[in-house]
Amino acid sequence: MEITRARPSLFGDIAHGLGFWTDRSAVHEAAAQGKALQLQKLIQGGAAVNIVAVDSITPLHEACIQGQTQCVRLLLDAGAHVDARNIDGSTPLCDACAAGSLECVKLLIQHGATINPPLFTFSPLHEACMGGNSDCVQLMIDVGALMEAHDCHFGTPLHVACARQHFDCAKVLLNAGANVNAAKLHETALHHAAKVKNVDLIELLIEFGGNIYARDNLGKKPINYTSQGSPTNICLEFYENTPLSLQQISRIALRTALGRRALDDVSKLGLPNRITCYLSYQPPPDLDLDFDYF
Repeated sequence: MEITRARPSLFGDIAHGLGFWTDRSAVHEAAAQGKALQLQKLIQGGAAVNIVAVDSITPLHEACIQGQTQCVRLLLDAGAHVDARNIDGSTPLCDACAAGSLECVKLLIQHGATINPPLFTFSPLHEACMGGNSDCVQLMIDVGALMEAHDCHFGTPLHVACARQHFDCAKVLLNAGANVNAAKLHETALHHAAKVKNVDLIELLIEFGGNIYARDNLGKKPINYTSQGSPTNICLEFYENTPLSLQQISRIALRTALGRRALDDVSKLGLPNRITCYLSYQPPPDLDLDFDYF
């Protein structure tokens, strides 16, 4: 039997074909390589679709890691356990989100995959943020993923998105109502943005109400993680010395009160289009000089 082993960690590269996988069956191989016809023949011949490799990796995990949509469909139709967990606690949905395979994610959800795992574990939404897959982030939020899900090591999905510098994922989360000041050991997403020296992320988080004065468990503010005179230092120093406008504060207060309902509720308030766009963090519409906005 080929000497192989399962995915070593969340952060490791998927090392297919490098001789690092163990106890992988023919079903695992076909699923990972996207050989749908071969997989179908194996299933029709009575092969077990829930057979596990050394780290409890199932063929469905393999197919999702590689984004093999046809194989995922075949395995699910044949009775593969949609919520099977590997040794790291990852489900096939976690792997599909990590891979950024939107079609695989949709298939798994249609077959009843669990959206929100037990508390303090890495969720599919965390995985989508880790991989920088903003479309998967949006889909997971749309089907009810908890944006405040808290992993004991990484914090919330927003912490992950900022630590990995995935601006689009962070923006999707914030637009959907994620708590910008959620803390992990008193550390906020803004601390992460400062540590990775990302000015765009810093400005985004502050626009959504990020607290520039928040202190982590070491007593440090975000600015304390920047170098004097660096772009991030200048940016944070500017915001420390320049209070947000009343207009910005009002927007933050309203959206905080509405939470994840903000986008839907704001559109139902009957406000002028320009104000609705402002509250929704959307670009303003073209100015129609013949229309009285106010």
